[in-house]
Amino acid sequence: MSILRTLTAVTAALVLAGCSAGDGAGDEAGRGEAGRAGGAPSHSAAPGPSAGAPSGTRPDRQHDGWRDSDIPVFGPAPAAEKIALPPGGSVPYLLRIPTTQKVAFLTIDDGFLKHPEAPKLIAAARVPVTLFLTTNAIKDNPDYFRPMIAAGAVVESHTITHNNLRGKSYAFQKREICGSADRLAKWYDRRPVLFRPPFGNKDATTLRAAHDCGMKAAFMWKETVHKGKVRYQEGKRVKPGDIILMHFREAFVKDFLSALRAIHKAGLTPALLEDYI
Repeated sequence: MSILRTLTAVTAALVLAGCSAGDGAGDEAGRGEAGRAGGAPSHSAAPGPSAGAPSGTRPDRQHDGWRDSDIPVFGPAPAAEKIALPPGGSVPYLLRIPTTQKVAFLTIDDGFLKHPEAPKLIAAARVPVTLFLTTNAIKDNPDYFRPMIAAGAVVESHTITHNNLRGKSYAFQKREICGSADRLAKWYDRRPVLFRPPFGNKDATTLRAAHDCGMKAAFMWKETVHKGKVRYQEGKRVKPGDIILMHFREAFVKDFLSALRAIHKAGLTPALLEDYI
């Protein structure tokens, strides 16, 4: 009997120790990188599904500078309502998508700096993004962007050399836009249909050349993200239809998470820009 009582006591102690360890791990996972930095609160309390995990859960893995719990969780985007594009020989130039749907659009430019965490973070976030890539910036490693495409990102045109197009000749602008689209088509088996002029600078020639290169629309933005800070053109909140701009830079992780938190705080859901055009 004394042996039986001893075994029972040991078993009970192990169970209690396991519960205590689990609770402590849960507290640390819930804090995440954002909680320690004093940024937006973690959203691990409402995790989304993850491959290989039970429905309604997401493992809170630690990565380089971020945790899974740092990523806001969004519901599915509504069915897209395509906008009407004006006829004529020029593409429209849009700062936001004219929609009342509770969506916003995250776009990422250039590709000069290839942060090692960007492909993993985009895949883990499971949100749609549009990549406006500069071909001279990515020609050293086009494969870097393939995992992002596999995760649902769509590649669009951002010229060959990232030159300021405003005031340049039609021939120069057409070469930059068409040439970029042609190269991206060879690398990724899809020719871009959307265009962003470098620096947002354009003129009437830009919009005509973009049209003649097969683009449907050109884009600026309503919010920018840099070094983890969201800057607004209007007010202090992302509005439905807003287009958000960030870049492939050293602060990619902070910028990406800050953009998603701003969208989440506004009660919006990330949607794919291409679905509305």
